[in-house]
Amino acid sequence: MARYVFITGGVVSSLGKGLASAALGALLQARGFTVRLRKLDPYLNVDPGTMSPFEHGEVFVTDDGAETDLDLGHYERFTGVPARKTDSISSGRIYMNVLEKERRGDYLGKTIQVIPHVTNEIKDFLRIGDDEVDFMLCEIGGTVGDIEGLPFFEAIRQFAQERPRGQCIFMHLTLLPYLAASSELKTKPTQHSVKELRSIGIAPDVLVCRSEHPIPEKERAKIALFCNVRPEAVIPAYDLTSIYEAPMAYHRVGLDQAVLDAFMISPAPRPDLRRWEDVMERLNHAEGEVRVAIVGKYTQLEDAYKSIAEALTHGGMANRVRVRAEWIDSEIFEDADPSPHLEGFHAILVPGGFGERGTEGKIRAAKWAREKKIPYLGICLGMQMAVIEAARNMAGLKDAGSEEFDHEAGGKRFTPVVYHLKEWVQGNHLIERKVEDDKGGTMRLGAYDAHLAEGSLVARVYGTTRIEERHRHRYEVDLAYRDKLEECGLKFSGMSPDGRLPEIVEHAGHPWFIGVQFHPELKSKPFAPHPLFADFVRAAVETSRLV
Repeated sequence: MARYVFITGGVVSSLGKGLASAALGALLQARGFTVRLRKLDPYLNVDPGTMSPFEHGEVFVTDDGAETDLDLGHYERFTGVPARKTDSISSGRIYMNVLEKERRGDYLGKTIQVIPHVTNEIKDFLRIGDDEVDFMLCEIGGTVGDIEGLPFFEAIRQFAQERPRGQCIFMHLTLLPYLAASSELKTKPTQHSVKELRSIGIAPDVLVCRSEHPIPEKERAKIALFCNVRPEAVIPAYDLTSIYEAPMAYHRVGLDQAVLDAFMISPAPRPDLRRWEDVMERLNHAEGEVRVAIVGKYTQLEDAYKSIAEALTHGGMANRVRVRAEWIDSEIFEDADPSPHLEGFHAILVPGGFGERGTEGKIRAAKWAREKKIPYLGICLGMQMAVIEAARNMAGLKDAGSEEFDHEAGGKRFTPVVYHLKEWVQGNHLIERKVEDDKGGTMRLGAYDAHLAEGSLVARVYGTTRIEERHRHRYEVDLAYRDKLEECGLKFSGMSPDGRLPEIVEHAGHPWFIGVQFHPELKSKPFAPHPLFADFVRAAVETSRLV
């Protein structure tokens, strides 16, 4: 039976609950325990799949095809434990499940209420996989006091009461603001946050206090006294230069020990932190720097490409260099020469996205990288833009484009080199989709196998000809144009096992030009960089020596 740690937040949002949860998971692993991390989000969307990246950041996709919160990316990157559908839930999904049961008559005619029906549904979700790990870390989105979060807080209160004593603890993350006028940290917001939490029946066992300034011992003692926690369970959380400092930083201030003490696990196993010491050594002792241009349409919000930014950092660690990723809005050179914006970069990455806006700029970026022999990595839409660029400028298909853009415009303007995927095979099942289907959850989602061509660049990069990668898209490159494109030098070097769906393209004769239909960034970790990103950065290093 797993022990549960419920992580809540107070005062303000975006304090770093996800990062603290991930770091705690890594520290418990370092002490020899098995962990799984979960996110409970109070919003009414069924999942973040249809939410704008400007609203919620990137959508993180699991192997089994769930579209989830970006915090699950932190969980995977810090623990290496692949997330599953059962590791992410929203109020929307909970209410949908309850209403579906009501329509089927599962409640035998009873009046459906938040308590007990909604809270029972949440508790059923929490119990999934209870016997698989030593610790289950469950982060509650939002902050205490949010009206939409109340069913989750009530559910975890009930859950802790129903479990054997000592099986559940509560960790509360809060803010200690600093008033420059009086040169002091203020503990009152934390006190009120804990008071709000206690008013709904939850008493925190560990307090994590975010602060931009050192927290004096007398202030920690004051917080402990007024919030009814042990002084050693008041954990300071200071700003870091890199998120990968978090496990070591939290260990130094005693977070993992405070959690184990709350569970009365004594003596606690000694931690083996060599993995994180190596990560920090590589991060802090870079032997050079490369500049990578990320040409996209959501560049105003870096969280929209969070996993890509982290995967580039991991690629830098693998090569002992610092990657300086710079975000360039593809719209600024939709109708102009991209050279003034791209010169001086050692590599170009075009990420995924949806819709026509900004695509002409991405096509120009792919052309510039191809002609200038600059390393290029195209991901999802970035691969499709590279194919369209080759079709227009090498294969003579001047109006090459995508059905996605025609569908938005309501008329045919392009030769559909990229088409809407209507059916594909997943395992032993045929999946069928229509353009007019609901947007949410209808894409090719999750892990799929691919076969790589012998002797191809990607086969060398991966060191194998059989791979499995995660997808999130509803449009594919049309194989009807394969022969014409390959005659021009764009090789289809990775295919689905049945040979029907292109997975990877690369330009023959180019030092490093690869487009992939999947999202390799989702599987990269600081202690296990994804091979594509590691080799992409290596190629950028080679380019930097030539500039």
